Amino acid sequence: MDQAVCCYRHPDRETGIRCTRCDKPICPECMVNASVGFHCRDCVNQRGGTHVQPRTIAGGSVTSDPFLITKILIGLNVLVFVLELALGDRIVDDFGLYAKCVDLQTLQPARCGVSDGEWYRVLTSAFIHERPSPVHIGFNMLSLWWIGAPLEQRLGRSRYIALYFVSALGASAAVLVIAPGALTIGASGAIFGLFGATAVYMRRMRYDMRPVIALLVLNIIFSFTWANVSWQGHLGGLLTGTVLAIGMLYAPRERRNLVQWGTCAAVLLVTLAVSAIAVSQVTS
Repeated sequence: MDQAVCCYRHPDRETGIRCTRCDKPICPECMVNASVGFHCRDCVNQRGGTHVQPRTIAGGSVTSDPFLITKILIGLNVLVFVLELALGDRIVDDFGLYAKCVDLQTLQPARCGVSDGEWYRVLTSAFIHERPSPVHIGFNMLSLWWIGAPLEQRLGRSRYIALYFVSALGASAAVLVIAPGALTIGASGAIFGLFGATAVYMRRMRYDMRPVIALLVLNIIFSFTWANVSWQGHLGGLLTGTVLAIGMLYAPRERRNLVQWGTCAAVLLVTLAVSAIAVSQVTS
């Protein structure tokens, strides 16, 4: 088994990246973007203190609060949950993911849902959770913090935002294809996208994959065995997040932005096209 290599400034952090000048191991916080590879902060200082914008492993900007977007996402989810408690089923009915609504009195299709042009549901449904119990939102928000916050720090804000929202759309696309008649709500599809991205990151950094694989397997088993859990959305989010992370973390440095944002655009177009095809099948 390979011996773990740790950052020269942070001995508690394993890393697979080295300074291209002195070959010291460096973690994402200590990486300074260079024309070729990364430099450590000591080498940058030895070059006369030239200021170089530090970058994450994916090329994103290093910020003073690397967890800001995750905090905002958690805040939005909690805010919507409070509105659900105040307004009742209205929030779910108006913003949950339906391909086609059904009038519960007549059991006939009603004029609502994605098939009637309410496309905002493919995204708004990711901010709605079951009520009145806080278990659903509590579990999702804990997962978002544990998985999302470290990933935001390693990717940078813009790439993390793209990963989260496109994963949510991928989860909705899978639901529309496999279970178009089901009401689907919750952030878990997007969070599964973060799980997939975390696995790609650990592979990229040559970390021990066993913990994240075990966690993924447990969550997938939970998705298929627990009642009222959308395994379709979970798998859709997982697949989407994994593909996006591969494009973000394995992009060649010379064309990194092109490959990364090109991957995001391509995956986004595929999810929208798949959703449109699925909805057209419902309406026909």
